[in-house]
Amino acid sequence: MRELAGDLWEHLGQATVCITTGGLVSRRGEASMPRGCARQARERFPELPGILGALIREHGNHVHELGWGLVSFPVEQTPFEVPGLGLIERSCQELQALTTARNWSQVVVPRPGCGGGGLAWSEVQPILQRYFDDRFWVIRAREER
Repeated sequence: MRELAGDLWEHLGQATVCITTGGLVSRRGEASMPRGCARQARERFPELPGILGALIREHGNHVHELGWGLVSFPVEQTPFEVPGLGLIERSCQELQALTTARNWSQVVVPRPGCGGGGLAWSEVQPILQRYFDDRFWVIRAREER
């Protein structure tokens, strides 16, 4: 696992890009994407909440390929709860398996649960290190430490 500082979106088109997500789906069938990189993805790809919402309804709150080189990385069930370390670990396992199955050479992941979710990087980093090899680049905003 490599760690770097920068802008997640600079890697779009050059690597598979993960967005941290939750499992809440509205009555309209759209995934809730209220903050962080999920909100940024929603703004870039307005149809994304409907696509992710349909995947969650059909297959559950799991890692899903979304199109445009994007992959969901669940960290919480709803935006009203603190991200769960168990869910982050399951998402790591699923992303690692999908990366191997698709033969992706580079996957960029934001620090899951550490931005708006409020988790400390020191809690999350050991989990990611168990699953992520050198294909995985964990990115933080330049101003984060």
